[in-house]
Amino acid sequence: MKKIYFLFSLILSLFHYSQDYNSANIPESLLSGANTVVREESEDYILKSVNDMEIKNSLAITILSSGGNENATVVIPYNPTTKVSNIKVELFDSSGKLMKTYTKKDFSDYTHNPSAALYVDDRILVLKPMSTKYPYTVKSSYEVNTSNTVYLSNFRPMSAYGVAVEKSVFSIRNPSGIKIRTKINNKPLAKVSFSEASDVWTYSYSNIPAITQEDLSPSISSLIPNVEFSPEKFTLEGNQGDMTSWDSFGKWYYDKLLSPVSMVTPEISAEVNALNLTGTTSEKVKTIYQYLQNKTRYVLIAMGIGGWQPMSAAEVSKKGYGDCKALTNYMHTMLTAAGIPSHYAVIYDDQTVFSFDKNFPKLSGNHVILMVPTEKETIWLENTSQKVAYNHLFYSSHNRNVLAVKKDGIEIIDTPIYEPQQSKEKLLGKIQILSDGSMNSTANFQFSGGQYDGNLPLFTLKNDEVNDALKNRYYNLKIDELDVLNLKNDKDLAKIHYDLKLKANSFSKKLGSDLFFPVMPYYQAMMLSSNEERKLPFENAFPFQDDYEIEYSIPVDYKFSEIPTPTEFTTEFGSYSINFTLIDQKLSVHRILTIKKGLYPKEKYSEYLAFRKKTASFDNTKILITKL
Repeated sequence: MKKIYFLFSLILSLFHYSQDYNSANIPESLLSGANTVVREESEDYILKSVNDMEIKNSLAITILSSGGNENATVVIPYNPTTKVSNIKVELFDSSGKLMKTYTKKDFSDYTHNPSAALYVDDRILVLKPMSTKYPYTVKSSYEVNTSNTVYLSNFRPMSAYGVAVEKSVFSIRNPSGIKIRTKINNKPLAKVSFSEASDVWTYSYSNIPAITQEDLSPSISSLIPNVEFSPEKFTLEGNQGDMTSWDSFGKWYYDKLLSPVSMVTPEISAEVNALNLTGTTSEKVKTIYQYLQNKTRYVLIAMGIGGWQPMSAAEVSKKGYGDCKALTNYMHTMLTAAGIPSHYAVIYDDQTVFSFDKNFPKLSGNHVILMVPTEKETIWLENTSQKVAYNHLFYSSHNRNVLAVKKDGIEIIDTPIYEPQQSKEKLLGKIQILSDGSMNSTANFQFSGGQYDGNLPLFTLKNDEVNDALKNRYYNLKIDELDVLNLKNDKDLAKIHYDLKLKANSFSKKLGSDLFFPVMPYYQAMMLSSNEERKLPFENAFPFQDDYEIEYSIPVDYKFSEIPTPTEFTTEFGSYSINFTLIDQKLSVHRILTIKKGLYPKEKYSEYLAFRKKTASFDNTKILITKL
């Protein structure tokens, strides 16, 4: 067997080193829309035993323009359980001539953590080989020996827009005897090719054109085909585990990753006792949660078992900081001290929905939240923000599932689903039209759901910065004066509201002695491309509803000439209504725009575009007032 694999590796190696990197040889079909072309890529895995794995990586990419420069960066992660060797990087010019060779000594060695002041045990080697002349090619290769056998990488041919693929190959040799679960996720973009020779599985992609980002494109991860792998037996930082089922994996996760760092210490018990908890379970959870927010701050920490084990609750209690894992575990531990059960919940946090496969146990996810079951409801806690409301998840955590880690295994549980009406901007405004064409306005804005999320950054700004931010938001108005009053984050109801006073010049246009003005001054229609050759599906990842009520007053020597007809229509993408009421020379306009969440095929884009153009047309309705 070893001889066969050696021969396979030798042939693959000869192919790599004989490759011609002349940019003129790139197929014409791969140049359109590309700033980078993957000329050849290989990842070769040998799973030798439950705690011994060897990986050989080789990547040659041609950078066609400055937009691809970031793809030339070579990044090699490592930690105490990972040995990296045989690092080599070569830089070629457009004709394929070798210009420069780099070795490990040319790399910079960094803590794999933005918060570099904190100790972590994960590190990265970084090299940025670049040329001032395009195209140029960077080839990198290195080998990894690791005892962390849980990380059998997903095989995907690309990870960014603007990248084309000439050839990408992934192979696995498995002399360990451990069963490896495999899942192929083909997409319209490409389908994987598979072959098996002796005990080597080989997967490959070839000649995949670049994806060009379009308006409302979903997350690129949802567009790219991939192959997933999951070993039923594995090791992570010296801890052997079983991934035969979610239950067996969950027991290991609970025992090895969570229990050692979630001990209720006397100090944590004292913290919780000092809160004098009373009331319902929900009220007690809320008190502890707000204590957590007031005491801690979010800091990314990649320490712990393979970056998956949280910093201990005792350390978070002492230091007052942590990442999503650490803060969630600290909250869980304080609830345990209060006698309230909760579950550490792993999730994919992304605008596009990614859910866990109930039939494919695997170490995955990119975020952690806390689930608290109570007699009345399930409470969901986002523990990384000092400003977010109690029992409120960001919109990127809705409408998917989590891995709730329990003592007896993992339970896959759905998070709540946002309806557009739960993600609302409510506006109540009064506008005085002046005879010189300017206007004075007072308005109250209220935001909930995902629109609450979008306005939280206002609370990181100073007063003058808040004013500037809202001037930019309403850029369509020629604002002369603007004041933001009563800005409040209601963390009990998960609502943000503020009052806005502004004066704007040239709001109305003159038509002789008459004036006309737009009916929706606070809203600018989304600008969407009318590309008739749409290639990608499109997504409304963010369901919302805008409910605006505006009362217009006009100068005493003017009158409303004609009141527009009310309109209402509904499509599969959402609905729209606008109504007009004239009482005592004051015009009330009530407009509601509702956008549903959805992922739609490219063939429906023209219908969606027509829907948004129609809503924009009615938003752009002009009101004419005539001088008496």
